[in-house]
Amino acid sequence: MAAAPELIVQHDAEDLALDVAARTLATLAHAQQTRGRAALALTAGSIMEAVWSALAASSSNDAVDWSRVDVFWADERFVPADSPDRNDGPAKKILFSNEPFSAARLFPMPTSDSPLGDDLDAAARFYADQLRQARRPDDPQDQPSFDVVLLGVGPDGHCASLFPEHPGLYDDSSTVIPVRNSPKPPPNRISLSFAGLNAAREIWVVASGESKAEAVAMALGGAGRTQIPSAGAQGTKRTLWLVDRAAASKLPAHRYDPPIA
Repeated sequence: MAAAPELIVQHDAEDLALDVAARTLATLAHAQQTRGRAALALTAGSIMEAVWSALAASSSNDAVDWSRVDVFWADERFVPADSPDRNDGPAKKILFSNEPFSAARLFPMPTSDSPLGDDLDAAARFYADQLRQARRPDDPQDQPSFDVVLLGVGPDGHCASLFPEHPGLYDDSSTVIPVRNSPKPPPNRISLSFAGLNAAREIWVVASGESKAEAVAMALGGAGRTQIPSAGAQGTKRTLWLVDRAAASKLPAHRYDPPIA
């Protein structure tokens, strides 16, 4: 059963990043208390980099045992390991190359110059197998039931590498799918499918800025996942939309009544 989305609005991008970072630490700490290991899935983008920087600067990092955190990716650009287009590059630089985050167990998606070569289908199958092997004893699905997925949203409403009207929207044959002819470069990508995403316990859609306002309003106004893919991302326990005022600016009054000042 998918969780109905909840909306939380922060003043600006800085407050939003601080709030998401604090929630992430609390959620991972709770997961470790209840399930031993915590499972976190990430996506990239400017607001996510702000979240990672807020995590790096937080004085509460010791609330989490990072050696008991598994870090996965919801999508990745299928490019060589040293490409600046890789999503995981900034995350490594900001977080996972530094203590205490370097203790985390990382599950990067394959690169196009890995031993698998440039076989996109093989790369997707490989990552699906990685997910199967990383399951915890109480995970009921064919993958980890991620404790939280930090999911960005594009101005067109896309999430991970699931784009409006794109064939990947309809492919639930595996938890991980190859994405070809992406409307955003680079064209070849690997992504969690909706089957993979929606096995998560919690999905947090994080959006900042006016350019995201239309997509946020449509997603929370009842649009389907074909038109606005981020509307189809729903955790089994909780779905949070964490946005700033600019991203909330086109929401109807029954969802969000902006403050006067």
